[in-house]
Amino acid sequence: MSLGTFSYPLPVNEPVLSYAPNSAEKAALKKTLAELKATEADIPMYIGSKEVRTNKKLSIHPPHEIKHTLGYFHAGDAKHVQQAIDAALAAKDNWSNMSWENRAAIFLKAADLLATKYRSYINGTTMLGQSKNAYQAEIDSACELIDFLRFNVHYLSEIYKQQPISSPGMHNRLEWRALEGFVLAITPFNFTAIGGNLPTSAAMCGNVVVWKPANTQIYSAQMFMRVLKEAGLPDGVINLIYVDGPTLGNICFNHKDFAGVHFTGSTGVFNNMWETIGKNMGKYRTYPRIVGETGGKDFVLAHKTADADVVATALLRGAFEFQGQKCSAASRAYIPSNIAAQVKKKLVAGVNSFKMGTTEDFTNFINAVIDEKSFDKIKSYIDKAKRSKQASILVGGACSKKDGYFVQPTVIETTDPKYTTMCEEIFGPVLTIYVYPANDFENTLALVDSTSPYALTGSIIAQDRNAVELATNRLRNAAGNFYINDKPTGAVVGQQPFGGARASGTNDKAGSALNLYRWLSARTIKETFNPPTDYKYPFLNEA
Repeated sequence: MSLGTFSYPLPVNEPVLSYAPNSAEKAALKKTLAELKATEADIPMYIGSKEVRTNKKLSIHPPHEIKHTLGYFHAGDAKHVQQAIDAALAAKDNWSNMSWENRAAIFLKAADLLATKYRSYINGTTMLGQSKNAYQAEIDSACELIDFLRFNVHYLSEIYKQQPISSPGMHNRLEWRALEGFVLAITPFNFTAIGGNLPTSAAMCGNVVVWKPANTQIYSAQMFMRVLKEAGLPDGVINLIYVDGPTLGNICFNHKDFAGVHFTGSTGVFNNMWETIGKNMGKYRTYPRIVGETGGKDFVLAHKTADADVVATALLRGAFEFQGQKCSAASRAYIPSNIAAQVKKKLVAGVNSFKMGTTEDFTNFINAVIDEKSFDKIKSYIDKAKRSKQASILVGGACSKKDGYFVQPTVIETTDPKYTTMCEEIFGPVLTIYVYPANDFENTLALVDSTSPYALTGSIIAQDRNAVELATNRLRNAAGNFYINDKPTGAVVGQQPFGGARASGTNDKAGSALNLYRWLSARTIKETFNPPTDYKYPFLNEA
């Protein structure tokens, strides 16, 4: 029973701490990093009320210090997937029927725990497990995840308020139900906030969830799960399991109660999932919701009126922060010939000034890429560019995995706008630039729009307002998040809802009400106060 209409006003974004010298937050984070490194974590799966440990323990190492062991996680198999589904479905009725104010309180408490008691721990596990520097961890695992929780509570409260009109003699209302069945959340390594948002946004709407994070994000994922437990999340609402993708898909996508998937990852995997779900439609109780944010080949387009300093800074930050392992990272750039020499000079100087190493050394701007598979893939693109007649290495290109998976930020210049590294997603610290004739802006717009199958992020840098307007219009479908005179990264919850279309996903905009609608099913209820007692309408009478 609802005893009131409760207010969840629009929150403010969580302040980003600076970690300046001698600051309290820097001291706390360094202490936590030392504590985490001194302890080998034993990480279970969380299924229903149980912490599940298996005979298969896999080690976790910092990508920047592969000889150090952070701990071990207990890998699961098919039976654990089934147990997670069973636990979720067993929790469903109580969870979906829990009053909104009590559901909301859990996630708001989790946000406060992240902002205070667990801030250094969620940042520390992200820094060590995913090789993010302190600032990149802070804006991700602390601030963005806190924002997701608080803003989603607000957005969902606003959705619940949306009700139809009623004519005299009746009352109409909408119920915003959870989906019928369980939701599968599959999350990537690169953002702890995504790892937290995909299962909680669905759960907040009354759904129960099976959550599979990337193995390379388990260290921070389990920390967030501990926060949710402390915040009061009931057993079985979110079940955290560590299994391989084919095993997970084989069981979940063949289950009659599969109600939807919330996914961030590669385009190829998402396409395969979609195909499998389509083939299995006859098995499901309902049409599943398929929500995905996938790949990107994000662009920066500079106009001849652009400031060379602005362009170079947007590229240095947009391409190389977190080693280019952002879905939104600048990966291809189009530079007009009139400022090309200046921009290239500044890029070379910037990359050569980067300090690269471990995350515990706060003076390092660049850290390691996530694992050996990623390292080898990135290095292969750099090696091909070194041998190509259509490309040359402007700066960078050094790679070493002796102590960690280190790839020096690399700028490739190509004479072919359709060269491989202008088209294919690399997901590493590699930027390819193409210099175009300064007066050929309109043809370059067409080139930007047609080169890549993706449409996630992009930016236009220009001082000419007509050029800005032209690019905004002509590139309308080329990026779901479009930036003017800025880098194409750094979307903030509540400010720039995130997602793209084409091969970049379903554009359901994480961090907005648009995403939450996908995890709700509306039921219309009409109540008539004085129901008719005769079928005859007045028009049937002639007199």
